[in-house]
Amino acid sequence: MSYNFFAFMDRMKYIKRWQLMRSVREENIMEHSEQVAMLTHALAVINNKVFGGSADAGKAVIYAVYHECSEVMTGDLPTPIKYFNNSIHGAYKELEDRACDKLLATLPNELQGEMENFMKPDTASVEYKLMKAADRLAAYIKCLEELRSGNGEFAKAEKSIKADLLSRRMPEVDYFFERFISAFELSLDELEGIE
Repeated sequence: MSYNFFAFMDRMKYIKRWQLMRSVREENIMEHSEQVAMLTHALAVINNKVFGGSADAGKAVIYAVYHECSEVMTGDLPTPIKYFNNSIHGAYKELEDRACDKLLATLPNELQGEMENFMKPDTASVEYKLMKAADRLAAYIKCLEELRSGNGEFAKAEKSIKADLLSRRMPEVDYFFERFISAFELSLDELEGIE
């Protein structure tokens, strides 16, 4: 018998992000998920090595890998619409849960429970909170990229996402901002130190 789960996951590369925004460079949810996984790993390492935490970095990274998987069935609903009010947000969360259930049904029975742990994560866990912060960091970095390319369309989003990130009062996020964010505004020559 053939199962469709990973073929569905492969379709993440066709789901565009930032649909309501004019972008200099398009982004899909597959590449976004990879970036979120990398940033999640960074935040988990910072949590553990700098602040003495005990985050399970592997678990956090796998949360990131699958955090957009339902969108192969729902599409990417733009943030202003998704969070317009509690009613819409609640309905969309239910739609995402149903999409995850449908995706899980495309796996062999013996894999469904394990995958469900990552596709429907423990939202109270430190790993989930780190992943959600990394998701917002990825959005912030996208804003910086667009602004650096002269696209003022992302100016308001940059301000609101930065305010959201800093309001979380997460030392891992503050550490990342202080030590890494400014480099995202540099050209390749500046990153390499070429004069």
